Amino acid sequence: MLTYLKDEKFLLLAVLAAFIAFPFEHWLLSNGQGTALAGGIALVAAIVCASMRVAHHAELLAHKVGDPYGTMILTLAAVLVEVVILAIMMSNEPSPTLVRDTIYSAVMLDINGILGLAALMGGLKHGEQSYNDDSARTYSVMILTAMGVSMVVPEFIPEGDWKTYSAFTIGAMVLLYALFLRMQVGPHSYFFSYSYPQKKRKNQPAEQEQPISLTRSIGTLVFGVVVIGALAEVMSKTVDLGLEGTGAPPVMTAILVAAISAAPEILTALRAALANRMQSVVNIALGASLSTVILTVPVMEAMALYSGQPFQMAMTPVQTVMVFITLLVSAINLNDGETNAIEGMTHFVLFATFIMLSLLGL
Repeated sequence: MLTYLKDEKFLLLAVLAAFIAFPFEHWLLSNGQGTALAGGIALVAAIVCASMRVAHHAELLAHKVGDPYGTMILTLAAVLVEVVILAIMMSNEPSPTLVRDTIYSAVMLDINGILGLAALMGGLKHGEQSYNDDSARTYSVMILTAMGVSMVVPEFIPEGDWKTYSAFTIGAMVLLYALFLRMQVGPHSYFFSYSYPQKKRKNQPAEQEQPISLTRSIGTLVFGVVVIGALAEVMSKTVDLGLEGTGAPPVMTAILVAAISAAPEILTALRAALANRMQSVVNIALGASLSTVILTVPVMEAMALYSGQPFQMAMTPVQTVMVFITLLVSAINLNDGETNAIEGMTHFVLFATFIMLSLLGL
Protein backbone atom coordinates (compact mmCIF):
# COMPACT_ATOMS: atom_id res chain seq x y z
CA MET A 1 0.00 0.00 0.00
CA LEU A 2 2.81 2.42 0.87
CA THR A 3 4.44 1.73 -2.48
CA TYR A 4 1.14 2.41 -4.24
CA LEU A 5 0.67 5.71 -2.38
CA LYS A 6 4.23 6.71 -3.23
CA ASP A 7 3.63 5.97 -6.90
CA GLU A 8 0.44 8.04 -6.82
CA LYS A 9 1.98 11.08 -5.12
CA PHE A 10 0.93 13.38 -7.97
CA LEU A 11 -2.65 12.18 -7.77
CA LEU A 12 -2.57 12.63 -3.98
CA LEU A 13 -1.26 16.16 -4.56
CA ALA A 14 -4.26 16.82 -6.79
CA VAL A 15 -6.61 15.42 -4.13
CA LEU A 16 -5.00 17.71 -1.53
CA ALA A 17 -5.47 20.66 -3.89
CA ALA A 18 -9.16 19.78 -4.23
CA PHE A 19 -9.62 19.63 -0.44
CA ILE A 20 -7.98 23.06 -0.14
CA ALA A 21 -9.73 24.64 -3.13
CA PHE A 22 -13.33 24.02 -2.13
CA PRO A 23 -13.22 25.61 1.36
CA PHE A 24 -11.21 28.57 0.02
CA GLU A 25 -13.18 29.04 -3.21
CA HIS A 26 -15.01 32.12 -1.93
CA TRP A 27 -11.76 33.59 -0.62
CA LEU A 28 -10.05 33.10 -3.99
CA LEU A 29 -12.91 34.78 -5.82
CA SER A 30 -13.29 37.71 -3.43
CA ASN A 31 -9.66 38.75 -2.97
CA GLY A 32 -9.00 40.34 -6.29
CA GLN A 33 -8.15 39.34 -9.82
CA GLY A 34 -4.52 38.53 -9.07
CA THR A 35 -5.41 36.09 -6.31
CA ALA A 36 -8.00 34.39 -8.52
CA LEU A 37 -5.53 34.05 -11.39
CA ALA A 38 -2.81 32.64 -9.11
CA GLY A 39 -5.29 30.16 -7.67
CA GLY A 40 -6.46 29.20 -11.15
CA ILE A 41 -2.88 28.54 -12.30
CA ALA A 42 -2.23 26.37 -9.23
CA LEU A 43 -5.41 24.40 -9.91
CA VAL A 44 -4.43 23.93 -13.56
CA ALA A 45 -1.11 22.47 -12.36
CA ALA A 46 -3.01 20.13 -10.03
CA ILE A 47 -5.30 19.04 -12.88
CA VAL A 48 -2.27 18.29 -15.07
CA CYS A 49 -0.80 16.17 -12.24
CA ALA A 50 -4.03 14.19 -12.00
CA SER A 51 -4.35 13.83 -15.78
CA MET A 52 -0.78 12.50 -15.97
CA ARG A 53 -1.70 9.72 -13.57
CA VAL A 54 -4.89 9.01 -15.52
CA ALA A 55 -2.79 8.68 -18.67
CA HIS A 56 -0.23 6.52 -16.87
CA HIS A 57 -2.86 3.98 -15.87
CA ALA A 58 -4.37 4.18 -19.35
CA GLU A 59 -0.87 3.33 -20.66
CA LEU A 60 -0.60 0.37 -18.28
CA LEU A 61 -3.90 -0.94 -19.62
CA ALA A 62 -2.66 -0.22 -23.13
CA HIS A 63 0.48 -2.32 -22.61
CA LYS A 64 -1.66 -5.08 -21.15
CA VAL A 65 -4.04 -5.34 -24.09
CA GLY A 66 -1.71 -4.15 -26.89
CA ASP A 67 -2.45 -2.11 -30.02
CA PRO A 68 -4.87 -0.96 -31.30
CA TYR A 69 -6.77 -1.32 -28.03
CA GLY A 70 -4.03 0.34 -26.01
CA THR A 71 -3.95 3.66 -27.81
CA MET A 72 -7.74 3.63 -27.95
CA ILE A 73 -7.83 3.48 -24.13
CA LEU A 74 -5.28 6.29 -23.89
CA THR A 75 -7.14 8.62 -26.27
CA LEU A 76 -10.50 7.84 -24.68
CA ALA A 77 -9.08 8.69 -21.26
CA ALA A 78 -7.84 12.06 -22.57
CA VAL A 79 -11.18 12.84 -24.24
CA LEU A 80 -13.02 11.86 -21.05
CA VAL A 81 -10.93 14.40 -19.12
CA GLU A 82 -11.69 17.05 -21.75
CA VAL A 83 -15.44 16.35 -21.75
CA VAL A 84 -15.60 16.50 -17.94
CA ILE A 85 -13.80 19.86 -17.82
CA LEU A 86 -15.90 21.27 -20.67
CA ALA A 87 -19.19 20.14 -19.15
CA ILE A 88 -18.33 21.69 -15.78
CA MET A 89 -17.13 24.96 -17.30
CA MET A 90 -20.23 25.22 -19.47
CA SER A 91 -22.50 24.58 -16.49
CA ASN A 92 -20.77 27.32 -14.46
CA GLU A 93 -20.60 30.06 -17.07
CA PRO A 94 -21.91 29.07 -20.51
CA SER A 95 -19.87 30.35 -23.44
CA PRO A 96 -21.40 29.89 -26.90
CA THR A 97 -17.98 29.34 -28.55
CA LEU A 98 -16.03 27.41 -25.87
CA VAL A 99 -16.92 23.94 -27.19
CA ARG A 100 -16.12 24.84 -30.79
CA ASP A 101 -12.84 26.55 -29.89
CA THR A 102 -11.79 23.67 -27.62
CA ILE A 103 -12.39 21.03 -30.30
CA TYR A 104 -10.58 23.16 -32.88
CA SER A 105 -7.67 23.74 -30.48
CA ALA A 106 -7.48 20.04 -29.65
CA VAL A 107 -7.26 19.08 -33.33
CA MET A 108 -4.53 21.67 -33.95
CA LEU A 109 -2.64 20.49 -30.86
CA ASP A 110 -2.98 16.79 -31.65
CA ILE A 111 -2.20 16.78 -35.37
CA ASN A 112 0.13 19.75 -35.76
CA GLY A 113 1.59 19.87 -32.25
CA ILE A 114 1.92 16.25 -31.12
CA LEU A 115 2.33 14.58 -34.52
CA GLY A 116 4.51 17.41 -35.84
CA LEU A 117 6.91 17.50 -32.88
CA ALA A 118 7.07 13.69 -32.61
CA ALA A 119 7.78 13.23 -36.34
CA LEU A 120 10.37 16.02 -36.22
CA MET A 121 12.25 14.63 -33.21
CA GLY A 122 11.88 11.02 -34.31
CA GLY A 123 13.00 11.90 -37.83
CA LEU A 124 16.09 13.70 -36.61
CA LYS A 125 17.03 10.63 -34.54
CA HIS A 126 15.98 7.74 -36.78
CA GLY A 127 15.50 9.21 -40.27
CA GLU A 128 12.39 7.74 -41.90
CA GLN A 129 9.98 6.07 -39.48
CA SER A 130 7.50 3.46 -40.67
CA TYR A 131 3.84 2.97 -39.77
CA ASN A 132 0.69 1.46 -41.29
CA ASP A 133 -0.63 4.00 -43.80
CA ASP A 134 -4.10 2.39 -43.70
CA SER A 135 -4.55 3.87 -40.23
CA ALA A 136 -3.59 7.39 -41.34
CA ARG A 137 -6.02 7.33 -44.27
CA THR A 138 -8.84 5.98 -42.12
CA TYR A 139 -8.32 8.55 -39.38
CA SER A 140 -7.95 11.47 -41.83
CA VAL A 141 -11.12 10.83 -43.82
CA MET A 142 -13.17 10.33 -40.65
CA ILE A 143 -11.81 13.52 -39.04
CA LEU A 144 -12.63 15.48 -42.20
CA THR A 145 -16.14 14.03 -42.32
CA ALA A 146 -16.85 14.54 -38.62
CA MET A 147 -15.58 18.14 -38.57
CA GLY A 148 -17.37 18.96 -41.80
CA VAL A 149 -20.72 17.67 -40.55
CA SER A 150 -20.49 19.11 -37.05
CA MET A 151 -18.40 22.29 -37.44
CA VAL A 152 -18.66 23.53 -41.05
CA VAL A 153 -22.20 22.73 -42.21
CA PRO A 154 -23.84 24.38 -39.11
CA GLU A 155 -22.83 27.76 -40.57
CA PHE A 156 -25.54 27.24 -43.22
CA ILE A 157 -28.30 25.87 -40.95
CA PRO A 158 -31.15 28.35 -40.26
CA GLU A 159 -31.35 29.37 -36.61
CA GLY A 160 -34.84 27.97 -36.24
CA ASP A 161 -33.69 24.50 -37.31
CA TRP A 162 -30.77 24.16 -34.92
CA LYS A 163 -32.47 21.56 -32.71
CA THR A 164 -33.27 19.31 -35.67
CA TYR A 165 -29.73 19.52 -37.04
CA SER A 166 -28.25 19.13 -33.57
CA ALA A 167 -30.16 15.88 -33.09
CA PHE A 168 -29.01 14.75 -36.54
CA THR A 169 -25.39 15.58 -35.64
CA ILE A 170 -25.62 13.47 -32.48
CA GLY A 171 -26.93 10.51 -34.48
CA ALA A 172 -24.29 10.93 -37.20
CA MET A 173 -21.41 11.09 -34.69
CA VAL A 174 -22.68 8.05 -32.78
CA LEU A 175 -23.04 6.12 -36.03
CA LEU A 176 -19.55 7.11 -37.18
CA TYR A 177 -18.00 6.16 -33.87
CA ALA A 178 -19.83 2.84 -33.71
CA LEU A 179 -18.51 1.91 -37.14
CA PHE A 180 -15.02 3.16 -36.31
CA LEU A 181 -14.97 1.19 -33.05
CA ARG A 182 -16.07 -1.95 -34.88
CA MET A 183 -13.26 -1.45 -37.40
CA GLN A 184 -10.64 -0.68 -34.74
CA VAL A 185 -11.34 -3.70 -32.55
CA GLY A 186 -12.89 -5.99 -35.16
CA PRO A 187 -11.90 -7.41 -38.52
CA HIS A 188 -9.99 -4.28 -39.56
CA SER A 189 -7.90 -3.94 -36.40
CA TYR A 190 -4.77 -4.58 -38.47
CA PHE A 191 -5.30 -1.10 -39.98
CA PHE A 192 -4.13 0.38 -36.69
CA SER A 193 -1.13 -1.82 -35.91
CA TYR A 194 2.35 -2.28 -37.33
CA SER A 195 4.79 -5.18 -36.99
CA TYR A 196 8.18 -3.83 -35.99
CA PRO A 197 11.40 -5.83 -36.33
CA GLN A 198 12.23 -7.54 -33.06
CA LYS A 199 15.48 -5.60 -32.65
CA LYS A 200 13.53 -2.35 -32.47
CA ARG A 201 11.44 -3.71 -29.63
CA LYS A 202 14.29 -4.97 -27.46
CA ASN A 203 13.38 -2.68 -24.57
CA GLN A 204 9.72 -3.68 -24.43
CA PRO A 205 9.81 -7.11 -22.75
CA ALA A 206 11.11 -5.59 -19.50
CA GLU A 207 8.20 -3.17 -19.49
CA GLN A 208 5.67 -5.91 -20.19
CA GLU A 209 7.02 -8.08 -17.37
CA GLN A 210 6.02 -5.51 -14.77
CA PRO A 211 2.96 -6.75 -12.87
CA ILE A 212 -0.18 -4.84 -13.77
CA SER A 213 -3.33 -4.89 -11.67
CA LEU A 214 -6.23 -4.22 -14.02
CA THR A 215 -8.61 -3.52 -11.15
CA ARG A 216 -6.24 -1.05 -9.53
CA SER A 217 -5.47 0.74 -12.79
CA ILE A 218 -9.13 1.02 -13.76
CA GLY A 219 -10.10 2.20 -10.28
CA THR A 220 -7.31 4.78 -10.15
CA LEU A 221 -8.18 5.99 -13.65
CA VAL A 222 -11.83 6.55 -12.72
CA PHE A 223 -10.89 8.17 -9.42
CA GLY A 224 -8.48 10.47 -11.25
CA VAL A 225 -11.22 11.65 -13.60
CA VAL A 226 -13.46 12.40 -10.59
CA VAL A 227 -10.67 14.44 -8.99
CA ILE A 228 -10.14 16.35 -12.24
CA GLY A 229 -13.84 17.16 -12.37
CA ALA A 230 -13.77 18.46 -8.80
CA LEU A 231 -10.73 20.66 -9.50
CA ALA A 232 -12.25 21.94 -12.75
CA GLU A 233 -15.31 23.13 -10.83
CA VAL A 234 -13.21 25.72 -8.97
CA MET A 235 -10.59 26.25 -11.67
CA SER A 236 -13.13 27.42 -14.24
CA LYS A 237 -14.37 30.19 -11.95
CA THR A 238 -10.94 31.40 -10.87
CA VAL A 239 -9.49 31.40 -14.39
CA ASP A 240 -12.50 33.27 -15.79
CA LEU A 241 -12.19 35.94 -13.09
CA GLY A 242 -8.41 36.06 -13.40
CA LEU A 243 -8.49 36.66 -17.15
CA GLU A 244 -11.42 39.08 -17.07
CA GLY A 245 -10.44 42.46 -18.46
CA THR A 246 -6.83 41.42 -19.22
CA GLY A 247 -7.31 41.52 -22.98
CA ALA A 248 -6.46 37.83 -23.31
CA PRO A 249 -8.09 36.34 -26.45
CA PRO A 250 -11.26 34.35 -25.63
CA VAL A 251 -9.76 31.28 -27.32
CA MET A 252 -7.08 31.06 -24.61
CA THR A 253 -9.48 29.28 -22.26
CA ALA A 254 -10.21 26.72 -24.96
CA ILE A 255 -6.49 26.18 -25.60
CA LEU A 256 -6.01 25.69 -21.87
CA VAL A 257 -8.67 22.97 -21.73
CA ALA A 258 -7.23 21.24 -24.82
CA ALA A 259 -3.67 21.43 -23.45
CA ILE A 260 -4.69 19.96 -20.08
CA SER A 261 -6.28 16.90 -21.68
CA ALA A 262 -3.45 16.49 -24.21
CA ALA A 263 -0.52 16.89 -21.78
CA PRO A 264 -0.12 13.15 -21.08
CA GLU A 265 -0.51 12.28 -24.77
CA ILE A 266 2.37 14.60 -25.68
CA LEU A 267 4.83 12.75 -23.43
CA THR A 268 3.59 9.33 -24.57
CA ALA A 269 3.86 10.27 -28.26
CA LEU A 270 7.36 11.73 -27.88
CA ARG A 271 8.57 8.61 -26.06
CA ALA A 272 7.11 6.46 -28.85
CA ALA A 273 8.73 8.56 -31.59
CA LEU A 274 12.15 8.48 -29.93
CA ALA A 275 11.76 4.69 -29.57
CA ASN A 276 11.07 4.53 -33.34
CA ARG A 277 7.44 3.48 -32.87
CA MET A 278 5.65 5.89 -35.18
CA GLN A 279 2.49 3.78 -35.36
CA SER A 280 1.76 4.63 -31.73
CA VAL A 281 2.27 8.33 -32.52
CA VAL A 282 -0.17 8.18 -35.44
CA ASN A 283 -2.73 6.31 -33.34
CA ILE A 284 -2.39 8.80 -30.48
CA ALA A 285 -2.36 12.04 -32.51
CA LEU A 286 -5.00 11.20 -35.13
CA GLY A 287 -6.99 8.96 -32.79
CA ALA A 288 -7.19 11.71 -30.18
CA SER A 289 -8.32 14.22 -32.82
CA LEU A 290 -11.03 11.91 -34.10
CA SER A 291 -12.17 10.97 -30.59
CA THR A 292 -12.31 14.63 -29.57
CA VAL A 293 -14.64 15.51 -32.43
CA ILE A 294 -16.70 12.36 -32.62
CA LEU A 295 -17.28 11.99 -28.84
CA THR A 296 -17.24 15.57 -27.54
CA VAL A 297 -19.71 16.87 -30.13
CA PRO A 298 -22.64 14.52 -29.31
CA VAL A 299 -22.17 14.97 -25.53
CA MET A 300 -22.13 18.76 -25.74
CA GLU A 301 -24.90 18.88 -28.36
CA ALA A 302 -27.03 16.74 -26.03
CA MET A 303 -26.36 19.28 -23.25
CA ALA A 304 -27.46 22.07 -25.60
CA LEU A 305 -30.70 20.27 -26.46
CA TYR A 306 -31.37 19.59 -22.78
CA SER A 307 -30.78 23.21 -21.75
CA GLY A 308 -32.38 24.72 -24.83
CA GLN A 309 -29.32 26.95 -25.35
CA PRO A 310 -27.46 26.32 -28.63
CA PHE A 311 -23.68 26.46 -28.92
CA GLN A 312 -21.88 28.20 -31.76
CA MET A 313 -20.41 25.11 -33.42
CA ALA A 314 -19.65 26.58 -36.86
CA MET A 315 -15.96 27.42 -37.16
CA THR A 316 -14.80 30.89 -38.16
CA PRO A 317 -13.34 31.32 -41.68
CA VAL A 318 -9.80 31.36 -40.25
CA GLN A 319 -10.42 28.17 -38.27
CA THR A 320 -11.94 26.46 -41.31
CA VAL A 321 -8.92 27.36 -43.45
CA MET A 322 -6.48 26.12 -40.79
CA VAL A 323 -8.32 22.81 -40.44
CA PHE A 324 -8.46 22.37 -44.22
CA ILE A 325 -4.72 23.08 -44.61
CA THR A 326 -3.91 20.77 -41.68
CA LEU A 327 -5.88 17.84 -43.07
CA LEU A 328 -4.55 18.44 -46.60
CA VAL A 329 -0.94 18.47 -45.38
CA SER A 330 -1.69 15.40 -43.25
CA ALA A 331 -3.15 13.55 -46.25
CA ILE A 332 -0.04 14.32 -48.32
CA ASN A 333 2.47 13.53 -45.57
CA LEU A 334 0.81 10.35 -44.33
CA ASN A 335 0.18 8.59 -47.63
CA ASP A 336 3.35 6.52 -47.97
CA GLY A 337 3.78 4.70 -44.65
CA GLU A 338 6.83 6.69 -43.55
CA THR A 339 7.43 10.01 -41.79
CA ASN A 340 10.54 12.16 -41.66
CA ALA A 341 11.77 15.36 -40.06
CA ILE A 342 10.64 17.56 -42.97
CA GLU A 343 7.06 16.30 -42.69
CA GLY A 344 7.20 16.87 -38.95
CA MET A 345 8.42 20.44 -39.45
CA THR A 346 5.55 21.26 -41.83
CA HIS A 347 3.03 20.29 -39.16
CA PHE A 348 4.94 22.10 -36.43
CA VAL A 349 4.99 25.32 -38.51
CA LEU A 350 1.21 24.99 -38.82
CA PHE A 351 1.02 24.60 -35.04
CA ALA A 352 3.10 27.77 -34.58
CA THR A 353 0.73 29.53 -36.99
CA PHE A 354 -2.24 28.38 -34.91
CA ILE A 355 -0.64 29.82 -31.75
CA MET A 356 0.12 33.12 -33.48
CA LEU A 357 -3.44 33.44 -34.84
CA SER A 358 -4.80 32.67 -31.37
CA LEU A 359 -2.64 35.38 -29.78
CA LEU A 360 -3.99 37.79 -32.41
CA GLY A 361 -7.52 36.82 -31.40
CA LEU A 362 -8.31 35.13 -34.72
